[in-house]
Amino acid sequence: MCPSRIPKGKKRGWIIPVGGAEVKENNPQILSRFVELCGGSKARIAIIPSASQLLDTGPKYERIFTALGAASAISVDFEQRKDASDPKRLAVFEGVTGVFFTGGSQLRLATLLGGTPVAKLVRELNAKGVHVCGTSAGASFISEHMIAFGEEGSTPIAGNVRLAPGLGLTNRFIIDQHFRQRDRLGRLTAALAYNPFAIGIGLDEDSAAFISPDNVLEVGGSGAVTIVDASELEYSSMDQVDEGNPICMLGIKIHILVSGSNFNLHTRIASPGKLLTAKK
Repeated sequence: MCPSRIPKGKKRGWIIPVGGAEVKENNPQILSRFVELCGGSKARIAIIPSASQLLDTGPKYERIFTALGAASAISVDFEQRKDASDPKRLAVFEGVTGVFFTGGSQLRLATLLGGTPVAKLVRELNAKGVHVCGTSAGASFISEHMIAFGEEGSTPIAGNVRLAPGLGLTNRFIIDQHFRQRDRLGRLTAALAYNPFAIGIGLDEDSAAFISPDNVLEVGGSGAVTIVDASELEYSSMDQVDEGNPICMLGIKIHILVSGSNFNLHTRIASPGKLLTAKK
């Protein structure tokens, strides 16, 4: 799915993938910042809980965003593909300032929403300035290239990752979540062996990549974000190895970012950002 064209005179909204298990009360930094970006007391947030099959997922986030000061937070679920064409459900998105995808299964999200009117609508809203946040499976779904599932481990193994089309807000990166906690460096790196032009973003739990309209990624939350840049890949054995065997990849750059540091997705330059302190 290609990103929607940004209308003349407009700026794309922020894109905010979250690594899952974000703090939800007692100083929820990531969710609080999302609400502020969406307008604070004027924020109108549509919640899509379709990745989860738990009935209380949508209402839970309604309560969280309302407690954080949002003017409204409405959950709209899509249980079947036909629901994604329902005019009543689509009408919920009128006037929203933010869209939030919950966790669950990214493959379920792609199956229910991929290529539907609601997916197209969310892309168009983001191009017009509406901010889009997704946590866990919702984070993986955000990009055009989505990791559907794969094996754990730090070494890239041929055949250990399966890709599927995502929402398509951007084609600049591939997301993986619960990154350190579930040992997912290998599958993200293997995904880049197929798509070396993309940037790999590995999100630890309670960490977020706040990606501005200018394509500068700033880290928030208590965890780390791992950037895997394969743009200068010198050699890959992907085409030579049998499934189940390790892949040789030479020339990859890896950056470990924490809250306050940033990465420019256009220039591919990492910076300490707010971590820099002036010498006295």
